Amino acid sequence: MLRPQDTATRERKRLDGLWRFALDPDGAGRAAGWHTGPLPGTSLMPVPASFNDLVTDAAVREYFGDIWYQTLVRVPRGWAGQRVVLNLESATHRAVVWVNETPVVEHEGGYTPFEADVTGLVTPGEEVRVTVVVNNTLSFRSIPPGAIEETSSGPKQRYWHDFFNYAGLHRSVWLYGTPRNHVSDIAVVTGLEGTTGTVRYTVETAGQAVSDDSDVSTGAGVAVVLRDADGAEVAHGTGPTGTLTVPEVHRWAPGDGYLYDLEVRLLDGAATADSYHLKVGVRTVEVRGTEFLVNGEPFSFKGFGMHEDHAVIGKGHSDAHLVHDFELLRWIGANSFRTSHYPYSEDVLEHADRLGVVVIDETAAVGLNMGLGGGIFGGQGYTTFSPETANEATREVHAQAIRELVARDKNHPSVVLWSIANEPESETEAAEEYFRPLFDVARQADPTRPVGFVNVMLAPHGTCRVSQFGDVLMLNRYYGWYVNTGDLAAAEHDFKAELDAWSGDGKPIIITEYGADTYPGLHSLVPEPWSEEYQVAYLDMSHRVFDSVDAVVGEHVWNFADFATTSGIMRVGGNKKGVFTRDRQPKAAAHALRRRWRGGP
Repeated sequence: MLRPQDTATRERKRLDGLWRFALDPDGAGRAAGWHTGPLPGTSLMPVPASFNDLVTDAAVREYFGDIWYQTLVRVPRGWAGQRVVLNLESATHRAVVWVNETPVVEHEGGYTPFEADVTGLVTPGEEVRVTVVVNNTLSFRSIPPGAIEETSSGPKQRYWHDFFNYAGLHRSVWLYGTPRNHVSDIAVVTGLEGTTGTVRYTVETAGQAVSDDSDVSTGAGVAVVLRDADGAEVAHGTGPTGTLTVPEVHRWAPGDGYLYDLEVRLLDGAATADSYHLKVGVRTVEVRGTEFLVNGEPFSFKGFGMHEDHAVIGKGHSDAHLVHDFELLRWIGANSFRTSHYPYSEDVLEHADRLGVVVIDETAAVGLNMGLGGGIFGGQGYTTFSPETANEATREVHAQAIRELVARDKNHPSVVLWSIANEPESETEAAEEYFRPLFDVARQADPTRPVGFVNVMLAPHGTCRVSQFGDVLMLNRYYGWYVNTGDLAAAEHDFKAELDAWSGDGKPIIITEYGADTYPGLHSLVPEPWSEEYQVAYLDMSHRVFDSVDAVVGEHVWNFADFATTSGIMRVGGNKKGVFTRDRQPKAAAHALRRRWRGGP
């Protein structure tokens, strides 16, 4: 699926704004045909945004069930004769969409796009009604999982991921037009041979047979042109597949987000039937022993686990917040981040491409671990993998989430590693059976990038049965916080011992989480947990350990900024492990990291 784009042959219309909005706690709207007319009530809700924090009613903030959105859109008169498509960049966690009275698409999964060809349902120049029912209920058949539990005050949504279950239409909704005969997908794989770059491309089309002939002027075919950042042509080719050669290539590299422009044209004789542009960064990624190589050179990850999380808009995408967060990454000296714990807006990846920021791209498979009881979530009372909980049906939903992530993000040069799950149960035979085929799914979808998952402390070295499948070892570790709390000397000894053991596996180690909750403005003369001084001392201890283990090739602090969570006695106004506050003000740890990563004040 190609992202909507304006080109010489295409046009798009953003449907963002205030939509009619209604909650449906009784689940009556579908049977009552709410999509056949104006939604009941007069509420309005912005798109994109989470709905949860935009009202003052606690019951709305914690709501789970059907959530209705509706808008009217006029199809541009100039689209007569065009193919018309309705595209939603995300709907958390699933949705059904109608155009007027006709259902056009259903989708499971809250963070990847989906679309429907609505050409036969619209008339250019006239208005149509678009209705979306989003459902944010989590179960053991969803990714992430959850359960509905009965309490003395009624049913409650339970989930086991440590961030708030924001929901709604978090990203843009588009109506776009293409020619009836059109380019439907593009895939590129880049390579390097000395100073020469290669761009291997595959183009898929719909509505027209494509010729492999090089003389495309005599019939239908595909032509491609690669241009540099100044617009000068550097290579061209014909046919739906091929390899372009770029002498003296300007590589895409960490800190140098150089992008070429690949224009793909579908031809009808000598005329252009359709045109699409794809930004291409020429680079390679490889794991060799305990090294992670970008362009054949060792790369060390410095950065964060992050969240799409802001006050008021929740997980709604905002270009202003995007630019500010990347500016903070530049200021602190970070070169990378992980999309914890779900695919981010594609706007985020496009900006990472432009700026040369490296990305670990993660699915929404978080919370697949009923062993994470106790202080944060309380006792679960469930078995993670069983016929009644996470099972083969769950795994197929998980597999589809992997396929959709790769399908969307496969061409982004910033993405160097797929993470298929965060902190799942991984020490049991059932976990091994669950995950083995999912690594195969990821590698079949993209054989060009390494694949891994994020290991939790409950499965230390020698007990984990899933790490064998990964190309890298991604470890979340909290020595000095959840264990050895306040005892940094013991934490340093134990942390070093475990990393030494993992290094014997001969794979690169990325510490994908390490951190300490820190309440901004809380100080102590002797570093104590929750103080800013302790967060700095904790990071210093961790860095001494990393620097002593050659196999450690990355450090991602948890977290970039404080973020919202479900309520609980372990969370004081959310998770406070950020080195920036939720409104992006620096704690003392931010300045300490800047000194480490930039080597200056």
